Amino acid sequence: MKRILTIAGSDSGGGAGIQADLKTITVLGGFGLSVITALTAQNTREVQAVQGVSPGFVAQQLEAVLCDIGADAAKTGMLLNAEVIEVVSDRLSAHNIKTLVVDPVMVAKSGQALLKKEAVDTLVKRLFPLALVVTPNIPEAEALTRCTIHSNNDLHDAARAIHALGPQYVLVKGGHLKGPAKDTLYDGTRFFELVKERIDTPHTHGTGCVFSAALSTFLAQGMEMVEAVTKAKDFVHTAICHACPLGKGHGPTNVYARFSREQERFQVLESLKAALNRLEQASVGHLVPEVQSNLGYGLPYAQTHAHVAAFPGRLVRLGDKIVSVAGPAFGASHHIASIILTLMRHHPAFRSVMNIRFSEDRIQRGVALGWTVCSFDRSQEPKDVKEREGSSLEWGTQSVLSDSAAVPDVIFDRGDIGKEPMIRILGKTPDEVVDKVLQLA
Repeated sequence: MKRILTIAGSDSGGGAGIQADLKTITVLGGFGLSVITALTAQNTREVQAVQGVSPGFVAQQLEAVLCDIGADAAKTGMLLNAEVIEVVSDRLSAHNIKTLVVDPVMVAKSGQALLKKEAVDTLVKRLFPLALVVTPNIPEAEALTRCTIHSNNDLHDAARAIHALGPQYVLVKGGHLKGPAKDTLYDGTRFFELVKERIDTPHTHGTGCVFSAALSTFLAQGMEMVEAVTKAKDFVHTAICHACPLGKGHGPTNVYARFSREQERFQVLESLKAALNRLEQASVGHLVPEVQSNLGYGLPYAQTHAHVAAFPGRLVRLGDKIVSVAGPAFGASHHIASIILTLMRHHPAFRSVMNIRFSEDRIQRGVALGWTVCSFDRSQEPKDVKEREGSSLEWGTQSVLSDSAAVPDVIFDRGDIGKEPMIRILGKTPDEVVDKVLQLA
């Protein structure tokens, strides 16, 4: 197990600083060590007070950890003042820590200063030359270069200027610019652009800390810089996608999202097998449409088709039975996965869908059961959607969910030219979906 040392401030709200670092390191399989540089009284809305730790005690923490346990990588966050930076630089140099990620934390998301102005020069002169990589965001890069950044060219100029200050790599995080969330890695010769779709959420507290902690962990585990940065960005993107809306301000990212997702793989497959067994025992083959059926189940926090399991070859009719061609597998169905991913964007707890043969009687039966029954009209499907293979179901599901506050039990359409009408049953689990399917049958 690799040892990752975080040297940073404590966040009493748990979303950033030492607390976020240790959570991140742990879920990524590292052993987290910590040196606390400052105590903060903060929550999701503001930093109410900061109490610095004496440079002497910071030195004692560093020496206690490094002379005994050691570290395969280290990262710095909030360092507060020049005296602490001097101590940190001295001890890291003395213990020959080569894999050092410097996150130049200067200002909290609420606007509170976390590094004294007179300490910036010390940070640059003492710590940057020791760094394998420095990871400023746009405001921090502007403060370090005394330049404004409005364009990609400005960002490249800032990366060059910061690289000239001593680090081997510079990673400028572009989240404060408009457009997609693009980060730029510079190695002194080449630029590497890393782009992700921007997520519209206020709950981004601790993103910089989580990113640098993830990057430190991946580097300690032996990854090359470009791979480590790419994986760290993926990790943070997932954490932001499923951020925790805690408190009344900027909630924290969810560093457990990826762990929770991966942990559930076996259970998702077992749940599908059990649900199929129930379908096989019932005489409901007449529910299979001409295009066949499928039953899917998404992992918690699913983001891609690979995170949704279904039955390869679909579910088919054999006499009066529903049978499977093969056992469930992840990434086995683009169509059912598109519906599930769209559903989960609106209602994350609802992760399972099955399609069955359409009939007006079944629609009326669902209404009589008191279900929420919704539909979309395929004739209204935009031309560009029709032309994109596999996008119709996503469009139809999205159109229904955008107009419905409640989670539908059923979404149906009456088809179109060359398109079979269809009923789709929605639920939290495959077992819940099969319950509804058998009631309709």
